[in-house]
Amino acid sequence: MTKKNGSTQAGFTLIELMIAVAIVAILTSVAYPSYTQHVRKSHRAEAQSHLMALASRQQQYLLDTRAYAADVGALNVPAPGSVSAHYNVTLALGAGTAPTFTLSAAPLGSQAADKCGTLSIDNAGVKTPGNCW
Repeated sequence: MTKKNGSTQAGFTLIELMIAVAIVAILTSVAYPSYTQHVRKSHRAEAQSHLMALASRQQQYLLDTRAYAADVGALNVPAPGSVSAHYNVTLALGAGTAPTFTLSAAPLGSQAADKCGTLSIDNAGVKTPGNCW
């Protein structure tokens, strides 16, 4: 565009700017849900790893003391920060003659939107929900 005095004016028109904003908005609307799903899956993988470490330690505790630990703290396996921020890890002992346990990780906050929900593993190594491990 040329002005009356002969100089040229450089820049974007409002239409060009609006098209660029629309393109960014479309890309964001496609990418953001995928990103959040990936983050949830990453947190779930960390929780699964922590549950496996706790279950392994619980088996070692049984060999050492002939009984399972009554709470997660007795196993001396510190929870990673990302696990404790997104999951509530609990330990339940079974009632009966044979010792049993079930470790569970219930999602907290935004992690509750994860498709798998509460993860658990028991003394026999059975993992639920099975399609999420």
